[in-house]
Amino acid sequence: MTVIESSNLSPLDRSAAEPFYRQIYDRFRSAIASGTLKPGDRIPSARALMKELGLARGTIEAAYSLLAAEGYIQARGQAGTIVTPGLKPGASLASPPPRAEDHEAPPSFRPDTTLPFQMGLPALDAFPRKIWARLGARCVRAMQPVDMAHPSVYGLQALRAEIASYLNISRGLNCAPSQIFVTSGYRHTIGLIGRALLKEGDRVWLENPGYPPTREMLTHMNIDGVAVPVDQEGIDVLEGIRLAPRARAAVVTPAHQSPLGVSLSLSRRLTLLNWAAQHKAWVIEDDYDGEYRYASRPLPALKSLDREGRVLYAGTFSKVLFPSIRLAYLVVPEALVDRFEQISQAFAGGSPQLTQAIVTAFITEGHFARHIQRMRKLYAQRRTEAVAGLEAVLGKHVRIDSQPGGMHLILRLKATRSDRKLVARMKQAGLYGEALSDWTMNADGSSAVLLSFTNIESRSIAERLARQILGLM
Repeated sequence: MTVIESSNLSPLDRSAAEPFYRQIYDRFRSAIASGTLKPGDRIPSARALMKELGLARGTIEAAYSLLAAEGYIQARGQAGTIVTPGLKPGASLASPPPRAEDHEAPPSFRPDTTLPFQMGLPALDAFPRKIWARLGARCVRAMQPVDMAHPSVYGLQALRAEIASYLNISRGLNCAPSQIFVTSGYRHTIGLIGRALLKEGDRVWLENPGYPPTREMLTHMNIDGVAVPVDQEGIDVLEGIRLAPRARAAVVTPAHQSPLGVSLSLSRRLTLLNWAAQHKAWVIEDDYDGEYRYASRPLPALKSLDREGRVLYAGTFSKVLFPSIRLAYLVVPEALVDRFEQISQAFAGGSPQLTQAIVTAFITEGHFARHIQRMRKLYAQRRTEAVAGLEAVLGKHVRIDSQPGGMHLILRLKATRSDRKLVARMKQAGLYGEALSDWTMNADGSSAVLLSFTNIESRSIAERLARQILGLM
């Protein structure tokens, strides 16, 4: 097998409008077509090419992924990546795929990548993997035949008890373990609520802008999402009452509005709860990252104010631990426990019991609380570093919103730049971003890009990545 060096490829043109990942992709295709690269030849690893070219690893991986998808190269594990055996040099090349900005498709929530600025990812480098591995090994050794049967569709009882205790202390929720239902993620949670409490044709308030998968799921359930505007105090409850006074439910993110980051004011919290009580409506509180507030202590949950049993509280382990764990939870009013047990028995399959056992041990031994405290400090630092680096390079072109908490930044684009086009170009260059326009219903909304800072380790890294963004503007 011949090992091909990057010197066999023509150099990149750093002044070209074509993104780097596309240039790399084109050069490999041309080298294969001309016979410079032959079937079976080993090509440089993404890491080696990243160091040699001085580019982000995501840029290299984006080019390699496209080449692999079109059949030009194959990954062989430890043997490296090679030109696909049997490929005929000089054969007609497939037409390159259309540029992302030519088709402004809605974003994927969320891709299985770890690109710079990628939303929805906690600081993966800071997760205590050794502790997790030790607890996992212990849970495996302790497994008994009964642990290998079908898991409870409500969730592991020990985990439900730990969640109830944690929420009581950290979020001000007074709930029993029986009110907690463990799910496989936010979509599962919304699906469970939809089957239990909603029906086709119901109207539901949705924050505008707001989390796109929520309205997508409700649409598939033939439920009418009513776009209710958000301002500096959160969702405009009075406007929601004007638009749809008899809506069946409202989906809100009170701690840090998703995506604007503002907190729902106390007066609006009380007005929302009063509306729900008067009209027998439900309030779905999505507390996706309420732990991460940097200006002060985390705010109590909206459900802590609920005296009429109208609020359903949705939490997740994805943002605190890691997304691939696929564990979330729902706290329902005591009067709804029987109803949700029935729906869970009919539709839920239960989450892996071994994973739940590891999470239970992680919480019981105090690692969970300590991890949150460490991440709160780390994110405050990384947010400061990311903002400083981005403003140093992009200050003339963007304005970064000041937010009290959360895990992402909002870059308001100056002039008349399209956030969708910039996000598409960033994706081509191996960077990640989400366009605020794609989070907005019934209008294009203001032009802004959402960037996560949780995996940006220093100001220098932020500046380097910002220079890449600047070149795409």
